[in-house]
Amino acid sequence: MGLSTRERVKKRRDALRDAGLRPVQIWVPDARRAGFDEECRRQSALVAKADRADHDLNDFMDAALVSILSDEDA
Repeated sequence: MGLSTRERVKKRRDALRDAGLRPVQIWVPDARRAGFDEECRRQSALVAKADRADHDLNDFMDAALVSILSDEDA
């Protein structure tokens, strides 16, 4: 009989650890939750408002793009 699920998982995790990796748990917002879309819109509006108030932002972004494009030509 083959390995149990628990044994297969342990073997796989041990192999990953031997390869120099470690497990990390990441919590992310639940997009299925009621109100998620409204919260996204609220936060997006705040960011857009802050961007409009930052008069140097467009100049900075343009300069960054010019720098990136000039690096590609080099």
